[in-house]
Amino acid sequence: MEFPAWLTGWLAGDDYTIAREILERGVAALFLIAFVQAANQFPALLGEHGLLPAPRFLRHPYARKQPTLFRLRYTDGLLRVVAWTGVVLSALIVVGVVQLAPSYVFVPVFLIVWFLYLSIVNVGQTFYGFGWESLLCEAGFVVAFLGAWDTAPPITIVFFVRWLVFRLEFGAGMIKMRGDRSWRDLTALFYHHETQPMPNPLSRTAHLLPKWWHRVEVLGNHFAQLVVPWFLFFPQPIASVAAAIMILTQLWLVLTGNFAWLNWITIVLAFAGISDGVWSWLLGGAAVGGIGASGVPLWYAVIALAATVFLVVLSWPPLRNLFARRQLMNASFNRWHLVNAYGAFGSVTKERYEVVVEGTADDPHDPDAQWREYAFKGKPGDPRRVPRQYAPYHLRLDWLMWFLALGSRDSPWFEVFLLRLLEADAPTLRLLRRDPFDGERPRAVRARMFLYRFSTHEEKRRTGDVWVRSEVGDLVPPVSLRGQ
Repeated sequence: MEFPAWLTGWLAGDDYTIAREILERGVAALFLIAFVQAANQFPALLGEHGLLPAPRFLRHPYARKQPTLFRLRYTDGLLRVVAWTGVVLSALIVVGVVQLAPSYVFVPVFLIVWFLYLSIVNVGQTFYGFGWESLLCEAGFVVAFLGAWDTAPPITIVFFVRWLVFRLEFGAGMIKMRGDRSWRDLTALFYHHETQPMPNPLSRTAHLLPKWWHRVEVLGNHFAQLVVPWFLFFPQPIASVAAAIMILTQLWLVLTGNFAWLNWITIVLAFAGISDGVWSWLLGGAAVGGIGASGVPLWYAVIALAATVFLVVLSWPPLRNLFARRQLMNASFNRWHLVNAYGAFGSVTKERYEVVVEGTADDPHDPDAQWREYAFKGKPGDPRRVPRQYAPYHLRLDWLMWFLALGSRDSPWFEVFLLRLLEADAPTLRLLRRDPFDGERPRAVRARMFLYRFSTHEEKRRTGDVWVRSEVGDLVPPVSLRGQ
């Protein structure tokens, strides 16, 4: 049964069937990556014997209020069941199997994926304290209500995805204008490519571009984040042009940095602004779109409208935050991580500090002791090593090492990390690229601070080094296990 035509005409987003496919499959693909990453990293970082054990966290009254499957009990085995279940369900959505089922099956399956990941985020503590965690949770919940092929995409949900993109981009733009002066005087990109949390293979090339180009980059960023998002709510093809501009600017960020899935999910969500008609025009007038039903069944219209009203009600705090004098960055206003505030890099660091962790098999008090460096997968270490591309995969330990070098006060995990190195803990060592002791216990470990900068073209030709580093001092002096 369907609504009368005069109602179906406004509720059925018949011109956004390609957008729905990209949104559902794209968000599910990012969930899949996030679940794989959780299966690989969570036990070592947050498991029963992790750096910040989830079982200990769950004893706190705050943790017991969080919606999570682990509220009553956490085990590493249960975590893996949750993660791999999420992988399987996400994969089924990516390949389009679940979309073949009725929407009363599709929506619950997508919401199960959302809740499984929410369960992980809500016990993830510092290692899951990133804005893109809430972004993935919100996107998963909203996109679920686009429905399967037995209904047209509800236009209210399509527009709510655009509202999500607006908050994401405009919020990031406003936090920059209210934050570091370098965003206002157009010098932020003099530093950012070099000091960003995890550079990629092209970051050095981007950093060494002329300063006039960096000013153009900042101007382009302000235009894409402060002006363009408003046009997402204009008629077609204006909304499609706005979406295309944001997609192109996000692709530049993908090319020049590793920001986990932040840029990729922004790209996916921005496709909510591109209509089937625009796709047809891009393909030379070919008939495209029309995937699934052309109307919205009565029962599903009720669900979609109820979800829309629910999300609109939750939108007041983030809307008010966008224009608040003290704007919150990456804040959730409820325990379900729905309708959040977003923003990134309100301040830009001018110098890059790195924590270098070393171990020795010798007497640590001997001036001639040989110290060997532990190599991380993503963060800079060896000056000759070209940074790798990992995004949208998220290397959580490497990111926290960047915050540690900035003087993060919330770093109790680092002491435990050094202890695990002294114990030659296998799960912890698997988080690294190279263990210089090949699984054997070192006698002592230490952490030193270095100042890093990208080498110039002449320095690179002369030495082969990508980075130039100079020692600043000790962060943690040599420490050993008792009895060593």
